[in-house]
Amino acid sequence: MSTITVLALILLLLMIAVGGKQGWSSFVSLMLNFCYFFLGLVLAAWHFSPLVITVILGILILATTIFMGTDDLQVSVSAFEASIIVMIIVIIMTLVAEHFVQATGFSNENSSELEGMSILIGISYVQIGMMTMILSCSGSIAEASIAIVSGIVETFRHDKHISSRQLMLSGMQIGKHIMGTTLNTLLFGFLGNLLALFIWFAGLNYSFGTIMNNKILVTELVTVLISFIGVILTVPLSTELILWNQRKIVDNEHKTNYDTNDK
Repeated sequence: MSTITVLALILLLLMIAVGGKQGWSSFVSLMLNFCYFFLGLVLAAWHFSPLVITVILGILILATTIFMGTDDLQVSVSAFEASIIVMIIVIIMTLVAEHFVQATGFSNENSSELEGMSILIGISYVQIGMMTMILSCSGSIAEASIAIVSGIVETFRHDKHISSRQLMLSGMQIGKHIMGTTLNTLLFGFLGNLLALFIWFAGLNYSFGTIMNNKILVTELVTVLISFIGVILTVPLSTELILWNQRKIVDNEHKTNYDTNDK
Protein backbone atom coordinates (compact mmCIF):
# COMPACT_ATOMS: atom_id res chain seq x y z
CA MET A 1 0.00 0.00 0.00
CA SER A 2 1.48 3.35 -1.06
CA THR A 3 1.94 6.35 1.20
CA ILE A 4 -0.66 8.35 -0.75
CA THR A 5 -3.25 5.59 -0.27
CA VAL A 6 -2.57 5.44 3.48
CA LEU A 7 -2.86 9.22 3.83
CA ALA A 8 -6.09 9.21 1.78
CA LEU A 9 -7.58 6.52 4.04
CA ILE A 10 -6.56 8.45 7.17
CA LEU A 11 -8.18 11.56 5.69
CA LEU A 12 -11.38 9.64 4.93
CA LEU A 13 -11.59 8.14 8.43
CA LEU A 14 -11.01 11.51 10.10
CA MET A 15 -13.58 13.25 7.89
CA ILE A 16 -16.19 10.59 8.71
CA ALA A 17 -15.30 10.62 12.43
CA VAL A 18 -15.59 14.39 12.69
CA GLY A 19 -18.22 15.19 10.08
CA GLY A 20 -20.25 11.97 9.87
CA LYS A 21 -22.39 11.80 6.75
CA GLN A 22 -21.37 15.31 5.75
CA GLY A 23 -17.71 14.34 6.07
CA TRP A 24 -18.27 11.42 3.69
CA SER A 25 -20.02 13.74 1.21
CA SER A 26 -17.13 16.19 1.38
CA PHE A 27 -14.64 13.39 0.70
CA VAL A 28 -16.66 12.21 -2.30
CA SER A 29 -16.81 15.78 -3.61
CA LEU A 30 -13.01 15.97 -3.24
CA MET A 31 -12.59 12.82 -5.32
CA LEU A 32 -15.05 14.10 -7.93
CA ASN A 33 -13.19 17.38 -8.23
CA PHE A 34 -9.94 15.46 -8.74
CA CYS A 35 -11.63 13.48 -11.52
CA TYR A 36 -12.89 16.71 -13.11
CA PHE A 37 -9.38 18.13 -13.04
CA PHE A 38 -7.90 14.98 -14.59
CA LEU A 39 -10.62 15.05 -17.26
CA GLY A 40 -9.71 18.67 -18.02
CA LEU A 41 -6.06 17.70 -18.51
CA VAL A 42 -7.05 14.92 -20.93
CA LEU A 43 -9.36 17.20 -22.92
CA ALA A 44 -6.69 19.93 -23.10
CA ALA A 45 -4.18 17.34 -24.35
CA TRP A 46 -6.72 16.40 -27.04
CA HIS A 47 -6.65 20.03 -28.19
CA PHE A 48 -10.06 21.09 -26.94
CA SER A 49 -10.22 24.80 -26.11
CA PRO A 50 -8.67 25.25 -22.63
CA LEU A 51 -10.86 28.29 -21.95
CA VAL A 52 -14.09 26.39 -22.70
CA ILE A 53 -12.86 23.46 -20.59
CA THR A 54 -12.08 25.85 -17.75
CA VAL A 55 -15.57 27.40 -17.74
CA ILE A 56 -17.26 23.97 -17.73
CA LEU A 57 -14.92 22.53 -15.12
CA GLY A 58 -15.21 25.65 -12.97
CA ILE A 59 -19.00 25.34 -12.86
CA LEU A 60 -18.78 21.61 -12.11
CA ILE A 61 -16.22 22.11 -9.34
CA LEU A 62 -18.22 24.92 -7.73
CA ALA A 63 -21.47 22.95 -7.94
CA THR A 64 -19.91 19.79 -6.51
CA THR A 65 -18.09 21.61 -3.72
CA ILE A 66 -21.06 23.72 -2.66
CA PHE A 67 -24.02 21.37 -3.10
CA MET A 68 -22.19 18.42 -1.56
CA GLY A 69 -20.71 20.61 1.15
CA THR A 70 -24.05 21.44 2.79
CA ASP A 71 -27.51 19.89 3.04
CA ASP A 72 -29.20 23.29 3.28
CA LEU A 73 -30.57 24.13 -0.18
CA GLN A 74 -31.09 27.78 0.70
CA VAL A 75 -27.41 28.11 1.63
CA SER A 76 -26.10 26.15 -1.35
CA VAL A 77 -28.17 28.00 -3.99
CA SER A 78 -27.14 31.45 -2.77
CA ALA A 79 -23.49 30.41 -2.38
CA PHE A 80 -23.47 28.87 -5.87
CA GLU A 81 -24.98 32.00 -7.46
CA ALA A 82 -22.39 34.22 -5.75
CA SER A 83 -19.54 31.89 -6.74
CA ILE A 84 -20.61 31.88 -10.40
CA ILE A 85 -20.66 35.68 -10.53
CA VAL A 86 -17.23 35.89 -8.90
CA MET A 87 -15.87 33.22 -11.27
CA ILE A 88 -17.01 35.29 -14.27
CA ILE A 89 -15.20 38.32 -12.84
CA VAL A 90 -12.11 36.19 -12.17
CA ILE A 91 -12.13 34.91 -15.78
CA ILE A 92 -12.24 38.49 -17.10
CA MET A 93 -9.41 39.57 -14.78
CA THR A 94 -7.35 36.53 -15.79
CA LEU A 95 -7.79 37.30 -19.49
CA VAL A 96 -6.60 40.86 -18.92
CA ALA A 97 -3.73 39.84 -16.61
CA GLU A 98 -2.41 37.17 -18.97
CA HIS A 99 -2.52 39.59 -21.89
CA PHE A 100 -0.22 42.03 -20.11
CA VAL A 101 1.91 39.65 -18.02
CA GLN A 102 2.71 37.04 -20.70
CA ALA A 103 4.17 34.73 -18.04
CA THR A 104 3.07 31.44 -19.54
CA GLY A 105 5.02 28.49 -20.87
CA PHE A 106 8.28 27.16 -19.43
CA SER A 107 11.01 29.17 -17.73
CA ASN A 108 14.80 28.83 -17.83
CA GLU A 109 14.65 26.64 -14.71
CA ASN A 110 12.79 23.99 -16.76
CA SER A 111 15.39 23.88 -19.53
CA SER A 112 17.31 20.86 -18.25
CA GLU A 113 14.18 18.70 -17.95
CA LEU A 114 12.94 19.73 -21.41
CA GLU A 115 16.26 19.46 -23.23
CA GLY A 116 15.84 17.43 -26.40
CA MET A 117 12.04 17.54 -26.20
CA SER A 118 9.74 19.50 -28.49
CA ILE A 119 7.36 21.94 -26.81
CA LEU A 120 5.51 22.65 -30.06
CA ILE A 121 2.56 20.43 -29.21
CA GLY A 122 -0.21 22.59 -30.68
CA ILE A 123 -1.56 23.90 -27.39
CA SER A 124 -1.81 27.56 -26.40
CA TYR A 125 0.31 28.00 -23.27
CA VAL A 126 -1.43 31.31 -22.63
CA GLN A 127 -4.80 29.55 -22.33
CA ILE A 128 -3.25 26.76 -20.24
CA GLY A 129 -1.92 29.44 -17.89
CA MET A 130 -5.38 31.01 -17.63
CA MET A 131 -6.88 27.57 -16.99
CA THR A 132 -4.48 27.08 -14.08
CA MET A 133 -5.21 30.49 -12.56
CA ILE A 134 -9.00 30.23 -12.79
CA LEU A 135 -9.23 26.70 -11.37
CA SER A 136 -6.83 27.62 -8.57
CA CYS A 137 -9.28 30.32 -7.41
CA SER A 138 -12.44 28.18 -7.42
CA GLY A 139 -11.85 26.40 -4.10
CA SER A 140 -11.24 29.54 -2.05
CA ILE A 141 -14.24 31.28 -3.65
CA ALA A 142 -16.59 28.37 -2.86
CA GLU A 143 -15.28 28.13 0.71
CA ALA A 144 -15.78 31.83 1.39
CA SER A 145 -19.29 31.96 -0.11
CA ILE A 146 -20.53 28.93 1.87
CA ALA A 147 -19.17 30.30 5.14
CA ILE A 148 -20.76 33.73 4.69
CA VAL A 149 -24.14 32.48 3.49
CA SER A 150 -24.32 29.82 6.23
CA GLY A 151 -23.58 32.42 8.91
CA ILE A 152 -26.27 34.81 7.67
CA VAL A 153 -28.90 32.07 7.33
CA GLU A 154 -28.21 30.80 10.86
CA THR A 155 -28.42 34.34 12.22
CA PHE A 156 -31.79 34.88 10.53
CA ARG A 157 -33.19 31.54 11.74
CA HIS A 158 -32.32 32.37 15.33
CA ASP A 159 -33.84 35.85 15.08
CA LYS A 160 -36.47 36.17 12.34
CA HIS A 161 -37.23 39.77 13.34
CA ILE A 162 -33.71 40.95 12.59
CA SER A 163 -33.54 43.77 10.03
CA SER A 164 -31.85 43.53 6.64
CA ARG A 165 -29.31 46.13 7.72
CA GLN A 166 -28.32 44.07 10.75
CA LEU A 167 -28.03 40.97 8.58
CA MET A 168 -25.86 42.92 6.16
CA LEU A 169 -23.58 44.07 8.98
CA SER A 170 -23.46 40.52 10.33
CA GLY A 171 -22.53 39.12 6.92
CA MET A 172 -19.79 41.72 6.40
CA GLN A 173 -18.41 40.99 9.87
CA ILE A 174 -18.29 37.26 9.09
CA GLY A 175 -16.68 38.12 5.77
CA LYS A 176 -13.91 40.12 7.45
CA HIS A 177 -12.92 37.13 9.58
CA ILE A 178 -13.08 34.74 6.64
CA MET A 179 -11.14 37.16 4.47
CA GLY A 180 -8.27 37.31 6.94
CA THR A 181 -7.92 33.55 7.38
CA THR A 182 -8.40 32.74 3.68
CA LEU A 183 -5.88 35.34 2.53
CA ASN A 184 -3.32 34.00 5.00
CA THR A 185 -3.98 30.45 3.80
CA LEU A 186 -3.43 31.49 0.18
CA LEU A 187 -0.33 33.51 1.05
CA PHE A 188 1.41 30.78 3.02
CA GLY A 189 0.44 28.21 0.39
CA PHE A 190 2.15 30.44 -2.17
CA LEU A 191 5.26 30.91 -0.02
CA GLY A 192 5.48 27.23 0.90
CA ASN A 193 5.07 26.11 -2.69
CA LEU A 194 7.94 28.33 -3.86
CA LEU A 195 10.23 28.00 -0.84
CA ALA A 196 12.73 25.76 -2.66
CA LEU A 197 12.75 28.19 -5.60
CA PHE A 198 13.46 31.15 -3.28
CA ILE A 199 16.38 29.25 -1.72
CA TRP A 200 17.68 28.49 -5.22
CA PHE A 201 17.42 32.17 -6.19
CA ALA A 202 19.35 33.15 -3.08
CA GLY A 203 22.02 30.50 -3.65
CA LEU A 204 22.58 31.60 -7.24
CA ASN A 205 22.66 35.29 -6.25
CA TYR A 206 19.75 36.28 -8.49
CA SER A 207 19.10 40.02 -8.51
CA PHE A 208 15.75 41.33 -7.28
CA GLY A 209 14.76 42.33 -10.81
CA THR A 210 15.56 38.85 -12.15
CA ILE A 211 13.53 37.23 -9.39
CA MET A 212 10.50 39.47 -9.94
CA ASN A 213 10.57 38.73 -13.69
CA ASN A 214 10.91 34.97 -13.32
CA LYS A 215 8.03 33.18 -15.10
CA ILE A 216 7.37 30.66 -12.32
CA LEU A 217 7.23 33.33 -9.62
CA VAL A 218 5.15 35.78 -11.67
CA THR A 219 2.59 33.12 -12.63
CA GLU A 220 2.16 32.03 -9.01
CA LEU A 221 2.03 35.61 -7.76
CA VAL A 222 -0.63 36.64 -10.30
CA THR A 223 -2.67 33.53 -9.39
CA VAL A 224 -2.54 34.38 -5.68
CA LEU A 225 -3.44 38.04 -6.28
CA ILE A 226 -6.43 37.09 -8.43
CA SER A 227 -7.49 34.59 -5.74
CA PHE A 228 -7.23 37.40 -3.16
CA ILE A 229 -9.46 39.64 -5.26
CA GLY A 230 -11.92 36.80 -5.85
CA VAL A 231 -12.26 36.10 -2.12
CA ILE A 232 -12.72 39.80 -1.32
CA LEU A 233 -15.43 40.14 -3.99
CA THR A 234 -17.17 37.03 -2.65
CA VAL A 235 -17.90 38.71 0.69
CA PRO A 236 -20.27 41.52 -0.46
CA LEU A 237 -21.73 39.49 -3.34
CA SER A 238 -22.61 36.52 -1.13
CA THR A 239 -24.11 38.83 1.48
CA GLU A 240 -26.23 40.72 -1.06
CA LEU A 241 -27.46 37.53 -2.77
CA ILE A 242 -28.51 35.74 0.42
CA LEU A 243 -30.32 38.88 1.63
CA TRP A 244 -32.11 39.19 -1.72
CA ASN A 245 -33.11 35.51 -1.66
CA GLN A 246 -34.11 35.82 2.00
CA ARG A 247 -36.38 38.77 1.22
CA LYS A 248 -38.04 36.76 -1.57
CA ILE A 249 -38.71 33.88 0.83
CA VAL A 250 -40.18 36.20 3.46
CA ASP A 251 -42.38 37.97 0.87
CA ASN A 252 -43.66 34.61 -0.41
CA GLU A 253 -44.45 33.50 3.14
CA HIS A 254 -46.36 36.72 3.80
CA LYS A 255 -48.26 36.35 0.54
CA THR A 256 -49.12 32.73 1.35
CA ASN A 257 -50.33 33.68 4.85
CA TYR A 258 -52.37 36.58 3.42
CA ASP A 259 -54.05 34.32 0.85
CA THR A 260 -54.79 31.72 3.53
CA ASN A 261 -56.35 34.30 5.83
CA ASP A 262 -58.53 35.62 2.99
CA LYS A 263 -59.89 32.14 2.39
